[in-house]
Amino acid sequence: MPSQKSMRVARRKRAHNLPLQTKAKTQVRAARQMIESGDVEAAEKAVREAAVALDKAAQKGALHANNASRRKSRIMRQLHQIQNG
Repeated sequence: MPSQKSMRVARRKRAHNLPLQTKAKTQVRAARQMIESGDVEAAEKAVREAAVALDKAAQKGALHANNASRRKSRIMRQLHQIQNG
């Protein structure tokens, strides 16, 4: 069983990180839906918003930098596929 202090710290970190993680995940999900719908302009905007959310989460430590980079790369690749054919 963790100590009282480590439980307090974990709760505080979770309270700080969870909204950032949730926003990033929501933005990525919205971007993927826009990409699947085929609306290129809306998809570009959604992908930009998702990239910003991922960068902020990584910068503040809610996500690992490589994890955010990988997710950005994947949605960018999906966007380029619908843009180019």
